Formats: sequence, C-alpha cells, structure tokens
Amino acid sequence: MLKPDRPLLVGLLFLLGLSGLARGAADTGVDFANYSHDEALAHSQAAIGNTLHDIELTRSDGSAVSISDYRGKPLVISMIFSSCHHVCPSTTQYLQQVVDKAQSVLGDDSFQVISVGFDTANDSPERMARFRTSIGISNQRWDFLAGDENSIAALTEQLGFIYYSSARGFDHLVQASVIDAEGRVYRQVYGMSFPTPALVEPLKQLVFGQPTAPSTVDYLSNRIRLFCTVYDPATDTYHIDISVFIGTFVGLMVSLLFGRVLIREWRRSIEASQ
Repeated sequence: MLKPDRPLLVGLLFLLGLSGLARGAADTGVDFANYSHDEALAHSQAAIGNTLHDIELTRSDGSAVSISDYRGKPLVISMIFSSCHHVCPSTTQYLQQVVDKAQSVLGDDSFQVISVGFDTANDSPERMARFRTSIGISNQRWDFLAGDENSIAALTEQLGFIYYSSARGFDHLVQASVIDAEGRVYRQVYGMSFPTPALVEPLKQLVFGQPTAPSTVDYLSNRIRLFCTVYDPATDTYHIDISVFIGTFVGLMVSLLFGRVLIREWRRSIEASQ
C-alpha cells in the first residue's frame, strides 16, 4: 500500500463554511466536528486499500450509474457541494488543469474522473449539471454525480471523506481520491491546489504499472512509458523523454561489452598460464 510523503500532508486540511443545509457526517455517530487536523488526515489515510462497494448514483443528465461501472481504469473522485461559491469551484477548476496535463501524456482515455455532490438535500442531478457548466468543465470523461443519503454516506465512509454541517454551512476535508482499476482506494491528494505530480504520479503508476494484456511486448512497452514519462518542474508539465530509456539501454550495452572483454581476458590469462 503506497502512502504519500509526510510533507504533502502539511497544511492540506481546508475547511469551508458556505450557505446550504444537509445531513452532516456527524449523523453517522462520529463527531467529526471535534476532529483535529491530524485525526482528520489519519481517518482519510486509513481508507487507502478500501474497495468501493457497488454504490448507485445519478449522472447530471438523470441516468443511473454505479461506482462499479468505472472499474477497469483508474478513477479520480472529488467530493463537492454545488452551492459552494469559492472552495469547491476553485478546487474543481484546479483539478481540471492537472487532469488535462495527465491526459496529455497518459492518454485521453487512460483514466476517468467523477465529482460527487455530498449535499443530498440540494445536490440534485440538475444542480450538478449547472455547477459543471458554471465552472466550465467540458471533459467528456468527467461525470458529475448526485446520490441519496444512503449512497453518499456509504461512499464518504469508504473514501475516508470527512464533512459536517456547521453554523457556516459545511466544513469538509478537501481531497481527491485516486482509485485503481479494481476499485480500491490507492492514494489521497489534499488541498485546493497541490503539486502536479501528487496526482499524476499515482495515475502514471496505475496506467503504466500493469500491461493491458498478458504479453511480454505490452509489459515492456508499459515499463518504458512508466520510466520515460517525466515531469518538468520548469514548465509544470509531463512529457515522454525517450533519452531516459536510451541512456539506460546504452549503459547496459556498455556494461555487457565491458563484461565480455573482462571474461575474454580472464580466459586468455588462464590459457597462458597453463
């Protein structure tokens, strides 16, 4: 189970208070309102490894969808509420920027993204559709979903996502959960904005870490793409750098050649001594 480095956790718990009413997470019997920063992060981190159940949700066009329908590819899940006027829109727009960077190098169809409204009293499919339009998300591989109380309670528990109603509206942990192709929570990414590799690296590992078919060619191809897909901090982008593989290959060939010369000279020295 892969855990994020401790520095990525510092300062990443964002609480927001905006208008809106809903059943808070405190109704589950857990007093999240009294959670400390470290306890909230620990609760979220403890969800890594959980397998998401077959939870039923509704797309913004009114069609039904299940969490299990997204299996087969990595999935990014972001929990929001549609009446939020700052944090959720800003978080989602920033997430779109990183998703675009990831898709540009991993492939447009390499993973999927969903934003789920946790305010069950207000986050109807229509409201989620308006939220999507208002912040300019046009990615066709990104669904905005609504759910009933039971579905949202089950999903937030499995994701380790903490939220509760407060005098200000909602307080919640700002996180995006990376789910593997089998539906297991693989990584948690925190904050309104975060370093691009915090999301792209786990996606890269999931996309290129296993071959799409049980063949040596696919496996080797994926391993090459895994190591040759590199991050450029100067431009905050990823690109394929084949020189990484070429350098490794050349180094290996030189080592083999050098080894062969040593073995040949060793054999000559033995023959000369006989």
